[in-house]
Amino acid sequence: SMMRERKTTDLLHSTDPLHSSTDLSEGKEKLRLKQEVGLISGVSLIAGTMIGSGIFMSPEWVLHHMGNPASSLLIWAACGLLAMFGALSYAELGTIIKESGGEYIYILRIFGSFPAFLFAYTSVILVRPAGLAAVCLSFAEYAIAPFYPGCSSPQVAVKCTAAACILILTIINCLNVRLATSVMNIFTAAKLLALLVIVVGGLVLLAKGQTQSFQNGFQGTTAGIGAVGVAFYQGLWSYDGWNNLNYVTEELKKPEVTLPRALMIAIPLVTCLYLLVNVSYLAAMTPSELLSSGAVAVTWGDKVLGSWAWFISLSVALSTFGSSNGTFFSGGRVCYIAAREGHMPDILSMAHVRCLTPSPALLFTSAMSLIMIISGTFTSIVNFFSFMAWLFYGMTISGLLYLKIKKPELPRSYEVPIIIPIIVLMAAVYLVLAPIIDQPQIEILYIVLFIFSGIIFYFPLVHFKYHPHFLQRVTLHLQLLLEVAPTTRDAN
Repeated sequence: SMMRERKTTDLLHSTDPLHSSTDLSEGKEKLRLKQEVGLISGVSLIAGTMIGSGIFMSPEWVLHHMGNPASSLLIWAACGLLAMFGALSYAELGTIIKESGGEYIYILRIFGSFPAFLFAYTSVILVRPAGLAAVCLSFAEYAIAPFYPGCSSPQVAVKCTAAACILILTIINCLNVRLATSVMNIFTAAKLLALLVIVVGGLVLLAKGQTQSFQNGFQGTTAGIGAVGVAFYQGLWSYDGWNNLNYVTEELKKPEVTLPRALMIAIPLVTCLYLLVNVSYLAAMTPSELLSSGAVAVTWGDKVLGSWAWFISLSVALSTFGSSNGTFFSGGRVCYIAAREGHMPDILSMAHVRCLTPSPALLFTSAMSLIMIISGTFTSIVNFFSFMAWLFYGMTISGLLYLKIKKPELPRSYEVPIIIPIIVLMAAVYLVLAPIIDQPQIEILYIVLFIFSGIIFYFPLVHFKYHPHFLQRVTLHLQLLLEVAPTTRDAN
């Protein structure tokens, strides 16, 4: 049945205009145009998706939770190592289960329908909108920072700008797929340019002897397990995207060689870049200045570039806008696959009849993101996003360990040493439990209750396939209102 499913999805990619466009988000169709993806394309795909808003926003929070520069640099290096181990584990999963849908399809094939439904339910309603809200808030911080020199921007202005960003992205993505992809490509160049300028500037400052931030670097280190866990959350947010290569496993030349090699080049490359950028921030600012900055890279620009400081604000705003567009653009994937498996309302797998974009899924994601922007701040959203993400990463990795121990005979072209997924699983357990044990927050209880609230929907609607008549009428009215139709005749 897996082969049959793969054939049908391949057929979809070749015949369905929606899929030939939406799959660009994950690099699937774009890479298929090149027929075979070599090492360089694989590396640029991983690095491009990892570098988003985090490196421009998270350094002050990692420093805040760790208490000093040296231990915060250790956290950045450890996050890179953990992302590397996670990606290598996912690489093996990708060569065993060659289907689209990331964690959702792995959980579905290994653990069955119920946990996969809980993942899709949480992902569509909370995880993806939370990621989008966090990136748009960081875009807003940078976009309006130049208008409030020397002081932090008012929260109302930040939230209104972030909401405007989401609305613009909704319009771009619902109207035209080509426009959305070209926006993504242009903005990727901006983020790399901004990071290179910061790295070079930092090296110049170090050469001039500005090393005061690194003297007595370990003074005042925080020892609490919860604080270290939350610092990890903020750091790992910057590395998020390490699992995206799983969407193109089938397109790689010799995946068993290229996939691990691409990971082993891209993730250490991004890690070194992030460490150098952090060193550069600390060379230009004292730790207390870094902690009081709302937008670290802008403060760095004011100190180092002088009258050219606007360049950093502009580059970072473009970079974060581009990565929020990428996050938004890939939004239809889990929605579509879950709807195809019968785990989501039909309406979420439909496409606009003229624009051929998955507009219901996009509109739903933007509505949930707007609610999060109104109710939360950048750090709180990142912490909750990370808590949920690592809960499901841990589940996926435990699935890999199950396959390694119970099903060693399954054909796999690449195998990761068993110690690596064990380390990732231990880290995932730590990241999920540490903040709960150290500083229990009522919000985490709400998240867990939310995940299990999926049971209310699962048994009547999915397990017993009970479809009330009024729901079908609502779907029909929404179809007429949004001008959407099912993507294929047999989507469910």
